[in-house]
Amino acid sequence: VLHVQEENTVFVMTNVILTLNQHQGRCPELPDDETECKVKNNCVPGYVSTHSNGIQTGECVPYNSSIKTCEVFAWCPVEDDYHVPKPAFLQEAENFTILVKNNIWYPKFNFSKRNILPTINSTYLKNCIYDSQTDPFCPIFRLGKIVEAAEQNFQEMAVEGGVMALQINWDCNLDRAASHCVPKYSFRRLDNKDSAHTVSPGYNFRFAKYYKDSNGTDSRTLVKAYGIRFDIIVFGKAGKFDVIPTMINIGSGLALFGV
Repeated sequence: VLHVQEENTVFVMTNVILTLNQHQGRCPELPDDETECKVKNNCVPGYVSTHSNGIQTGECVPYNSSIKTCEVFAWCPVEDDYHVPKPAFLQEAENFTILVKNNIWYPKFNFSKRNILPTINSTYLKNCIYDSQTDPFCPIFRLGKIVEAAEQNFQEMAVEGGVMALQINWDCNLDRAASHCVPKYSFRRLDNKDSAHTVSPGYNFRFAKYYKDSNGTDSRTLVKAYGIRFDIIVFGKAGKFDVIPTMINIGSGLALFGV
């Protein structure tokens, strides 16, 4: 499942928490240290904390047979995201492929090129998959291979998500033939995944799909999407010999040498 978030990025959903058939009303808040209650006086009408799902009504109501929590006015039932599905819901996203199209232009030299090289024909493009050894100029990338090339495990990353960089480097010596100016691809992980970054790891966001149910009541399905965001990062340099600045530099050098 692809989701466009901004320019030069693509988000691939790999895991999900669905909260179905939510409607606006009153319901118990998720239990935690702040929301669990014994009596009505534990709940403050109108109170909203940073992580609240809604506005407290002041009532203390049963969350289940053993726990009571403060009632809130919110989209009900509230989302329970304490447990992230493991293994990831969309494990097969590892085999998805993306086609990356990139155009560059060096205005000083009036030189432009794209990463689908002139030597690539439509037959090759329909069948190739990028490989640093056998197909280094194929612009179609298997997602699992991108993550693997960055020395990461796709299935582990798919559970809570992450951010990957697909880097395209154009390093061109324009004194040589244009065919020598070709892209070089590399991959790395941008978000931290280590023991020092255990709070809110990975990458996720929420979105909702709104509709009216059979009674005409406004309802929605809330989606908390975990996945991998691929950032396309393009950089490079180009150079070309020019006799005028060369002579100026030689002349300046001789003058300094003479002094």
